[in-house]
Amino acid sequence: MTTDFDALATLIRERFPDFSPQFQTGAAFLLDNPDEVAVLSMRKVAERASVQPAAMVRLAQQLGYPGWNELRDVFVGRLRTRPEPLTSRAKTLIKGSAGDSLSHRLTAAQTHNLEVTFSQSAQAVSSAAKLLRKSPHVHVAGFRSCFPVAFGLVYGYRLFRSSVSLISAEAGTLEMQLRAIESKHATVVVSFAPYSVEAVRVAEAALDQGSKLIALTDSAVSPIALNADEVLLFSHDTPSFFPSLVAANAIAELLVAQLLSLEGPDAVKRLGLTETALHQYGAYSP
Repeated sequence: MTTDFDALATLIRERFPDFSPQFQTGAAFLLDNPDEVAVLSMRKVAERASVQPAAMVRLAQQLGYPGWNELRDVFVGRLRTRPEPLTSRAKTLIKGSAGDSLSHRLTAAQTHNLEVTFSQSAQAVSSAAKLLRKSPHVHVAGFRSCFPVAFGLVYGYRLFRSSVSLISAEAGTLEMQLRAIESKHATVVVSFAPYSVEAVRVAEAALDQGSKLIALTDSAVSPIALNADEVLLFSHDTPSFFPSLVAANAIAELLVAQLLSLEGPDAVKRLGLTETALHQYGAYSP
């Protein structure tokens, strides 16, 4: 019996295919709505999941727990350890030392993030690049602080491939942009906890419409990773008040580099043509 939410989510994913239809419905609700599980009664959770209350008890037992309350405790623990609010981290930063000390701690944290990220995801980047290369069109989405990561990936990729587009949801057009995702396409979604509602919607739409899904995220059981074809994990620890995206950007850059390498001479030729056109159109200052 595990008390760790990530371990529980992994267990559910592993055993999901063998569950009965009612257990699958209940298990899916647990993973998709962990906050609600932590705060609602068992009967209310069952009602929201559209299953019988007894099924939730039996599901808990199937997962190795004596009963519902022990299973629910895992979700309560997750809620207590969710990311610290930015305001709290900012207050801690102000109270702490600044200057050279902060600079050194920030540098050390970024170095650690890069080391952890590349040790976790280097192999997955290669697999993700192969998946993207085979797709007739690639969509990329990242919102709020993750937007620069998504934009940078699209910008670099489009230098040698035209069939790449950014899902930006500007002017409330997310639904219209999601309609462009088709079967056999690939979709890359960038998000970290607390996960953007828009990012989750893009991931769900990609799966519903038959697209391959690549999640660039901070947890193997994040909402965008649970059903993804490839998961690229990044670490975002920092002594500052806002999670660091240095490692996320590094993974995006590595992915673009890997894609260029896979494409070979043809991609280099297209890159050269793009670079020449940019100079001719006056994109750069003389």
